[in-house]
Amino acid sequence: MKSKIANPTFDPELAALLPALEGYVPVNMTPDRLEHFRALKMPTIEELIGDLPVQCVDYTIPGYQGVDIVVSVISRKDHREPGPGIYNIHGGGMVMCNRFAAVHPLVDWAMKHDAVGVTVEYRLAPEHPHPIPVEDCYAGLEWMAKHAGELRFDPDRLVIFGGSGGGGLAAGSTLLARDRKGPKLAGQLLQCPMIDDRNETVSSYQYQGTGVWDRTSNLTAWTAVLGDRRGTDNVSPYAAPARATDLSGLPPTFIDAGAAEVFRDEAVAYASAIWAAGGQCELHVWGGAFHGFYDIAPQSALAQACIAAREAWLTRLLSR
Repeated sequence: MKSKIANPTFDPELAALLPALEGYVPVNMTPDRLEHFRALKMPTIEELIGDLPVQCVDYTIPGYQGVDIVVSVISRKDHREPGPGIYNIHGGGMVMCNRFAAVHPLVDWAMKHDAVGVTVEYRLAPEHPHPIPVEDCYAGLEWMAKHAGELRFDPDRLVIFGGSGGGGLAAGSTLLARDRKGPKLAGQLLQCPMIDDRNETVSSYQYQGTGVWDRTSNLTAWTAVLGDRRGTDNVSPYAAPARATDLSGLPPTFIDAGAAEVFRDEAVAYASAIWAAGGQCELHVWGGAFHGFYDIAPQSALAQACIAAREAWLTRLLSR
């Protein structure tokens, strides 16, 4: 962008947390810094479950081109009657983290809705560039749908869920499911989704060297996924769903983003494109919020409002 643009300021409660996050959140992440962020410790699934009557069972399944990947099934120990199924794709810019990163909503939804959750260990870029990450995710979605009887969930109540890079992969998997006439999804829940490799929006320029995920980190991650194709005309909508020219036939959608993050404008544009195609979408843009604020600062007032909106949408969807 030629002229300087002003940055929306961070919510004071969230801004106060940023100094302590330095070095732990991927800001100014160049390729040589990727291993540092990959090595950061995350809560284990045992820590996330704690004393709750919830179990986690691993399965090895065929991913893209038949290569083995792992999925984990999270459900209540007393689960018997088929209820909703929620397929989770973890965040991390498609270059870091694992299937248990920010998976606590699956534990919560197992308790609240008696939902069966599946979270997928897709292969990461740059070692495994597009189409491997999204194809692994789609393979996991197909596996979950085909095993609805064994896993004891209602295939007509299957929702896909992802945040950040996982939100982009969830959106890409939803497009694949539509175009391949694959699993029928009851909804897609996309939080702060990473869906546009072009990085040409106003918000993609506003956040550099600040927040939780900035322009440099975004360019690094998209280059890892797409290589020299990033930003060119040779990018699949399954890799970068903002490239899709047809968003008709999608399930009811929830999208949110922080107003003070790189992904704000692409999230708004994606919701607008769904509406333009006659689809159903609920959009929330949280003023003053940085990327992933609902996971990083769940007790903040903004995060509480965000989580309440997400939970209300999901409850309405699952009660239909």
